[in-house]
Amino acid sequence: MLMKKLCQLLNKTEDELFNQIISTFKDKITQWSYFVNWKKVLQNIKPIEKELNLLNYLIGKKDLHKETISLMLKYPETIKAIPLLLAIRDNSLEVLIDTRNFIYREFNFSKKTYKKEEIEAFADFILKSGLGDLLQDKKIKNLVDYATGVEVGIDSNGRKNRGGALMENLVEEFVRETCSELGIEYMPQATAKKIKDKWNIDVKVDKSSRIIDFAINKNGKLYFIEVNFYGGGGSKLKSTATEYIKMNEYWNNQGIEFIWITDGAGWKSTLKPLREYFDKADYLLNLEMLRNGVLKRILE
Repeated sequence: MLMKKLCQLLNKTEDELFNQIISTFKDKITQWSYFVNWKKVLQNIKPIEKELNLLNYLIGKKDLHKETISLMLKYPETIKAIPLLLAIRDNSLEVLIDTRNFIYREFNFSKKTYKKEEIEAFADFILKSGLGDLLQDKKIKNLVDYATGVEVGIDSNGRKNRGGALMENLVEEFVRETCSELGIEYMPQATAKKIKDKWNIDVKVDKSSRIIDFAINKNGKLYFIEVNFYGGGGSKLKSTATEYIKMNEYWNNQGIEFIWITDGAGWKSTLKPLREYFDKADYLLNLEMLRNGVLKRILE
């Protein structure tokens, strides 16, 4: 099936519509919330803030090994703060301490009490991991501030997921406004159970974990929307297009309209799989089409 419904709706040929879509892709959708999840960063610091302040005592100490043992014997809870100082999430790890005989030493950072020899091992750990030099030479002024910086660095790994969330948030603004204007309901992160519970409509899913980005209920007629944004190319784009061809057919067989809303400069180098989807489905939209009210015209 060619994309007849949308082409007829917009009074365009298939080639005209496809060219319009690919020529209006956005390069970026970076928003303020993309950079750092500050709430998460601060939440991760708070449980060990006291311990980090106790460890500040070690900054500038000449006999760091001795002072570390003394501090940790008195305040063993400070040990749980060590992993974050090295950007580690694990509460325990093994370190190869003898490379010739492959002897490992295990460090457990989450125990309530420690023997003196364990404390001495943690003092060695701080020195040999490089933290000792930072502390002794006063290259770190405050461990709470330092740890906050480490958390920001770790959090940067989450930007890929936040990119997807940004697209969903953008699209939801249009979905919410459109449904409000038309007096119909929508559901984000929809599942078959949620749809049954809220709208008493049975939906067969291909897998129990299936979550639909947005489900819209227009007088018992369902519209499912999937959303993504690709700033760069890669094999993921082709696999997504292939998956959505099957998904479109699967939902259509249940009388459900499937709308794929995608965008991003990544598609510019991966047009073939996108065109394959376009030729086999009814609805392919981008952000510019949402801005121009195309979703409303589909749902009216």
